[in-house]
Order: sequence, then C-alpha cells, then structure tokens
Amino acid sequence: MNLELLFAHADDHRPALPEGLPLESAANEPRPSQGEEPPHFWAPGGDPDDLSLQRWGVIAPEGARGDRLLALIQPLVELRQAGQRGAPVRVHRAPPNLHGAEAIAWKRRVLMREAVPRAEQPRYLLLLGDFDELSFELQRALASSAFVGRLAFRDDAGFEAYVAKVLRWERTPSPHVRGRAVFYTVHDGTAATLIGYNTLVAPTLSRCREQQGVGGFPAREILEIGDPIDWSPQRLLATARMEAPSLLFTLSHGLGMPRAGWSSRDAQRRLQGTMCLGSHQHLEPVDLARGPFLPGGIWFYFASFGAGTPAASAFHPWLSHLRAAGHDAGRLEATLASLPRESARPFVSALPQAALANPDGPLAVLGHVDLAWIHGFQEPDSSRGRVSHLLSVFRALIAGRRVGAGLGALLRAFTETDAELIQLYPFEGAGLGADGPPAVDPLRRAQLWMLRQDLAAYILLGDPATRLPLERRAGGTRGVPAGRTVRPRHGD
Repeated sequence: MNLELLFAHADDHRPALPEGLPLESAANEPRPSQGEEPPHFWAPGGDPDDLSLQRWGVIAPEGARGDRLLALIQPLVELRQAGQRGAPVRVHRAPPNLHGAEAIAWKRRVLMREAVPRAEQPRYLLLLGDFDELSFELQRALASSAFVGRLAFRDDAGFEAYVAKVLRWERTPSPHVRGRAVFYTVHDGTAATLIGYNTLVAPTLSRCREQQGVGGFPAREILEIGDPIDWSPQRLLATARMEAPSLLFTLSHGLGMPRAGWSSRDAQRRLQGTMCLGSHQHLEPVDLARGPFLPGGIWFYFASFGAGTPAASAFHPWLSHLRAAGHDAGRLEATLASLPRESARPFVSALPQAALANPDGPLAVLGHVDLAWIHGFQEPDSSRGRVSHLLSVFRALIAGRRVGAGLGALLRAFTETDAELIQLYPFEGAGLGADGPPAVDPLRRAQLWMLRQDLAAYILLGDPATRLPLERRAGGTRGVPAGRTVRPRHGD
C-alpha cells in the first residue's frame, strides 16, 4: 500500500507525488517529540454544548493589534457572555512565536493557572490573528484540553462580516430542523483522489446512508455531487447555494508551489492550499467571497495546506531522509521545495478566509495545516478505509453539536493513535526469539506514525461555539421524519 498525497503544483495542476510513497518508508521515523502535550480533554460534567457549564474565552495577540481585534469581535463576546448566563468572558493575551514546549508552558502558566477554578476555565477558546500573531503550535497545544477555533482575516472587514454573520444566524436560525450532508470529490484521474474516493468518501457515504435509515445520522438528505464523469465545480457551487444549512465534505488536491517557484509571496498566500480542480482549473478565493456559498454551513475541506501553511512541515525531516537515501530523489525534491522555508511566514489559507468573510458563507471551516495524506484513513495492507474518525465528526455536526465539540472526535482519535505509537518505541529492535517475528510490526508503526502526524494537523477556522443554525424544538429534539438520500442526476 502506498502513501498518497493530496498536493499538486499550481502551474500545471499535476500531483507532486503521482505514484505516492511506500508505507515502509515511514517505518523508521523517530519517536514523536515529547515537547508536545498529549490531549486529555477534561470532563467537568454536563452538556458539552452548554456554554454556562463549559464557558467561552478569547486569546488575542499582545499590544495594539490585540486591542483592535478584540474591539472588532466585541459583539460576539457579548453574545457568548449572554449564552453563559452573564458569566464574564475570560480574555488572555499571548506573545507570537510560541512553539513546542513554550506553548505548553504558556498554557499551564496563564490559561490553566491554579488560582482560577477549573469550572471557570473556558473550554471553548477563540484565537484571534494569523499564525505569525498566535502560532499554530499554540492552537495545537490548547486543543489538548479545549475546543479551539481561530479567526484570521486580511482586513478589519473580514472580522466584522464574520461576527455579523454569526449573530444573524444565532438570532434568526434556519426554519429547517435537519441539515444536509454534501460530499464532493474532484475526480481528476489521479491515484490520490481515486483511492481517496474508494477508501474514504464512498464508504463514508455508505455508512451515513445506513445510519440515516435507522435514525443514527439525522440529516434531512445526503447528496453526492457528481461522479467520475460529471464532477464540475459549477455543480459544487450550484449545490452550495442552496439555503438549507449544510455540512460539506470536499476531497481534492491542494495547490502548492509552481515548478518554477512562486512569483511572489503574495501569490503564494493567495493560492497555496486552494482547491485544485485538475486540467488547469482551481477555485480562487474570489470565487467564494461573494454570493451564497454554504450559507450558515460547515465545510470540511480535505486538501494539503487547505487550512494553512505552518512555520515548518512535520513531514520535512522524513522526506529529507528519503531524498538523502536516494529514494526517488527527483519527485521528492519538488515536494520538499514546496514545503515551508525557515524564513517564511506561516499563514492561514486565503480560500477558507474568503468563505468565512462572505456574509452568505459558512460559519466554520475544518481543514489541514500541512501536507494531507489519504493514508490517515486507510488500514495497513488493505484497500479498506477507516471511516469511523470522520463519521464521528459528521454525526456530531449534522446533529447540531457545536463545531468545536464535533472536531473533538477527530482529536480523540489523535490521542489514541499517539498512545499506541509511543508504546511501540521502547521495544524497538527487540525480538521474540531467533525464529520468531519481531516484537514491533514496522508497517504498523509506519501507519501509526503517519496517522499521528496527519491527525495533529487538523484545525478549526471560525468560532468553535458555532453550529448548524437549525430550528431547535422543545427539549432540544429535532424533527423525527427520516431524511432522504439524493444523488443529483446529470443536468439537475
């Protein structure tokens, strides 16, 4: 089984690693850094969606920039304070460039200091600013014990538009009691999208439909947009204009550096991570900035650098080692050249920023900060996919859970993977006897290492306390009629 990468060059839209890499190539990667704190999600009791119990807080950059961002989201702060029955919203300031152990130390010293009762420490946290203002590593460290989201826009208007959108949907939710689930795959003929569809999208669709039939997946309808013959972006955009609040899952390559290099840093910040549609087509941020696109919805955008580009890729040491060992050095060289440089500025991708700033756009985007690999959802030595991770997220979001809590299901999968992986390292090199199998299955460790690195890179853009704006009936129940499964016909 190969490791397939959802990453394409921005000039010719061809995949950077068209034939993937063998799973065995990750078998000897070093033990993950212990500068990271394993997730442990505190359990204060009560409904995780109840802000009066879980609380909501904000982390802003230090100085005048933080002051400005806090002023821009003040209406949202007031809304959340009312939602937690008047309990004050805790606001913290953090310095830039907190990495690894520094981010964990700040969290323990400031956010979770002993003087503050645990019940008053916010479980929902909203970070303000781009990765160079509050680091991605800080967001990942906070996610070990909180539901974390981020707002990052290029100008004040983006913050203002997003806050106004959240307030509008919270005050006047949709009349629908059930949301839609929409699945879109870019069938561009590459191995990564083909394997991704067969091992991830198609099985997830099947499971959603099965559970919908018995009331376990409360969607009003499930739509699969297009097929390998008809999957045009026009179909995606037309479906995303529909008014019913929707959960959208897309699978595609994310654009990376052109083979000749980026013409400018502005070009990189505009295009890196945007959705590659094959045949020299891609979604531009401007395509999602105006007009209805998933209004009041939630977008799970699965592509390399879909949510952002970090200061350093977690996969750089491994790929560099393979290149040095002579493993397909030409293709690896091109991929390595697309990864973040030491002097480069990390940034949130422009495509989700445009969607979130759109008044008729989604309330949240879940995506990947780094390279995205299909392997994270495959079983070793098998063509079967492991869809339970995604299914747990989808089920929570379509049921109207707050989006931060919904993403928590994916982060718990990271916790389990990390714990199993760490157990394999103390026994490295040990055997069960001269004629017995090795104590550690190298393929299993390679799979767990890749899965861990992949799961660690998912983040939420948007307020973690948002959710699909569905009508809520007395007692918090929703409509009981079973939804329907829809596969649009050609020409619909």
